[in-house]
Amino acid sequence: MDFIERLNALATKVRAQKDSIQTEEATKNAFVMPFISAVLGYDVFNPLEVVPEFTADVGLKRGEKIDYAIMRDNEVQILIEAKKSGSALSLENASQLYRYFGVTNARIALLTNGIVYQFYTDLDAPNRMDSKPFLVLDLEDIDNSVVPELSKLTKESFDLGSVISAAEELKYVGQLKREIAVQFREPGDDWVKFFTNKVYDGPFTQKVREQFTVLVDKAATQFLKDQVNARLKTALGAEGGLAEESGLPTTNTAPAVVVDDLAADPEVQTTEEELDGYNIVKAIACSEVKPQRIFQRDAKSYFAILLDDNNRKSIARLHFNGRQKYLGLFDEDKTETRHPIESLDDIYLHADHIRSTVRRFA
Repeated sequence: MDFIERLNALATKVRAQKDSIQTEEATKNAFVMPFISAVLGYDVFNPLEVVPEFTADVGLKRGEKIDYAIMRDNEVQILIEAKKSGSALSLENASQLYRYFGVTNARIALLTNGIVYQFYTDLDAPNRMDSKPFLVLDLEDIDNSVVPELSKLTKESFDLGSVISAAEELKYVGQLKREIAVQFREPGDDWVKFFTNKVYDGPFTQKVREQFTVLVDKAATQFLKDQVNARLKTALGAEGGLAEESGLPTTNTAPAVVVDDLAADPEVQTTEEELDGYNIVKAIACSEVKPQRIFQRDAKSYFAILLDDNNRKSIARLHFNGRQKYLGLFDEDKTETRHPIESLDDIYLHADHIRSTVRRFA
């Protein structure tokens, strides 16, 4: 298999097994070691290539270990710190990685939970690991633009100089893409105000803000569909030209149909349990607003329940994809807290919170 095939094979394994992984050691064995061996191509059983539990004493810190060190020519090239599958990744819970980076020859540090892989270097200050990654690989949603750079870290194509020289652009382009994606999903106040000021001459009041938050969200969605339509029409037009030359019939009805199909993520499957949970939340919320104002949107990682079909007015989220089910509720700062539930009836225990959230948005 070539590099992308190996990467996709591991991604398929992650999607199938992630809910069964309960510990950090299981994450290393099931996901991280296969990433090092199958994807990057290093022999995890050869200490000249991969050193597990790598030790390099740092100042007063003695005997600390980093999970893996990838070696080339007897020099440390990549340091890897692994966390439990699904856990949050931040430098606060990877202090060893930060300290070790400055006392070894490594130019690449990797922080991972087996699903998301964050690659760091020292762009901001020499021999000091940056606070933000220059490359992020999510095996549940692979960004094809990072694959060529990732392949440069494999044993067969190792090109550290090329990776480092491209790291700054990768870092900022990646961050910009993720921020744009966030704004398309949930437009922030600054984003809404920026576009509102382009088309609306009146004062930017709270009422205007609420109105244009919905409008900006709709305009962004329609813009993406229009872009897809344009590309499809171009492609079909080229095919149509060939068809006309060959005397075959042509049609212009495909683009709209295809775009509707593209708008729905084929990996998102709404379950009856999610719909039952939605109906319970809706029944509770209907004490405050009309039922027609309660909407639902299903995504890969959660099932969202919204007021006025506005993702700025999240009432609750149902996290039903794992073994343990959670009801996500929001405070006044729109910060989500997940509450474990054993059955759908437990949703009623949070009825007061749901009602107060709806009143706040209504």
